[in-house]
Amino acid sequence: MEFILYLIIGGIIGWLAGLILGKDVPGGIIGNIIAGIIGAWIGGMLFSFGPAIAGIQIIPALIGAVILIFIVSMILKALRK
Repeated sequence: MEFILYLIIGGIIGWLAGLILGKDVPGGIIGNIIAGIIGAWIGGMLFSFGPAIAGIQIIPALIGAVILIFIVSMILKALRK
């Protein structure tokens, strides 16, 4: 059950990060989940504060997902040129 909750929280964090940046995450729902989970890992490496749900600290995960989506969007923009 915790794994399913981890996927749901990761998807929500990825979706929120996409909304904050105003950019779509490549891959739709799966991309949101991946961005949220990798963002949670990045945020967890950089920061360690805030409330946690299913082992994901919400604020650092959101910051990490925003960083990840920004970097991916810059790489995709460079590849399109």
